[in-house]
Amino acid sequence: MPCRTIEYASPQDWADIADWLDRRKDPDTKVDTLVRDILAEVKKRGDDALVDFTRKFDCPDFAPSRLRVPPEAITAALDRLPESDVAILKESIARVRDFHANQKEKSWWTASPDGTVLGQMVRPVDRVGLYVPGGQGGETPLISSLIMNAVPAQVAGVASIAVTSPPRADATLNPYILGTAALLGIDEIHLAGSAWAIGALAYGTRTIAPCDVLAGPGNIFVATAKSQLIGQVGIDMVAGPSEIVILADATANPAWLAADMLSQAEHDPLAASILVTQDTALAAAVGRELVTQCADLPRGDIAAKSLEAWGAVITVPDLDTGIDLVNRLAAEHLELALADPWAVLGAIRHAGAIFMGHTSPEPVGDYFAGPNHVLPTLRTVRFSSALSVQNFCKKSSIIATTPGYVAEHGHKIARLARLEGLEAHARSVECRTK
Repeated sequence: MPCRTIEYASPQDWADIADWLDRRKDPDTKVDTLVRDILAEVKKRGDDALVDFTRKFDCPDFAPSRLRVPPEAITAALDRLPESDVAILKESIARVRDFHANQKEKSWWTASPDGTVLGQMVRPVDRVGLYVPGGQGGETPLISSLIMNAVPAQVAGVASIAVTSPPRADATLNPYILGTAALLGIDEIHLAGSAWAIGALAYGTRTIAPCDVLAGPGNIFVATAKSQLIGQVGIDMVAGPSEIVILADATANPAWLAADMLSQAEHDPLAASILVTQDTALAAAVGRELVTQCADLPRGDIAAKSLEAWGAVITVPDLDTGIDLVNRLAAEHLELALADPWAVLGAIRHAGAIFMGHTSPEPVGDYFAGPNHVLPTLRTVRFSSALSVQNFCKKSSIIATTPGYVAEHGHKIARLARLEGLEAHARSVECRTK
């Protein structure tokens, strides 16, 4: 078995599991200090800092003139992609857009008989910055992340969207990132990576205008930079390593379950892949499949490290105990590999995305179905949600009270103000009743 086996009989067994998984989120104070220094350099030196960092870490011959990708180069990249891939990208974008269109909120108003009008005005933020990792050497670009972050911002009505992504060693960007941006109608892309890109999007430079909201995945330097900028700009979330929990019964296919666990394990040595089942024969079969399939993966070394450190097959005495456990695990991705997943859906309280039944594997949600794949991790789904249109909107309360309203309620408002020791507040209302 490439991962640990655990018996979970009751909530009394939860503490040990929680202690184990909580070690995935130990802060790295050294990274925190490095990122703080990087952000300070970008704030002070702007484009010059971006060029210096890019030369040091990504492209030794990087020139300041290469910071922004010419719009015509973005459009031209489409011609370099196979037509079949362009068709797939178009369909993926359309499905994600259709799903997120249902999330758009409307402004609303209520009117009282005395003429008072109260309401809420929903408006998009002015400008959004999206970070797109380039992948290994720029050759495995996270095009799905660009789609998942750009589309809800566009549905929200954001007028200005900037993308940053680290250049390859030859100062170019993978044509799939450029082509996907062209399909999305985005014409502003900057060649910058890591924490310095995040700083540029937040503070602005000569080349990059500052943004109101930052979104997009990245390594620990990107995540740390976003966390340090909370309160100065909006961010999507500070996401940790990927994770999947599968609740399965005897009707599940062990080969499929192993494949689903490995789909997360291949992301990162810190990714967590956990199977919960009451069927011991299934648990053993999945363990065998993990060994066989992992050995045949191009990223098998990463997956093996992930499974060894953060993978588990957990057996439970019954389905109710399994449901209790998956709620405690509060996973980013939850698969209900059950004969009747709909029967237990109502009992699931905490999960970022829920995949129903044997033919709804997690990658369907990553790329194509429509719901957003940017999800909270490290049990934060207990209080947060998937990236959505709302992340790119702000809401203003509308208050229009009449003279009659102030005359009727002014003394009550003044009394509340004086209870809090705020005399000027009270007089602000009372002067309108004289």
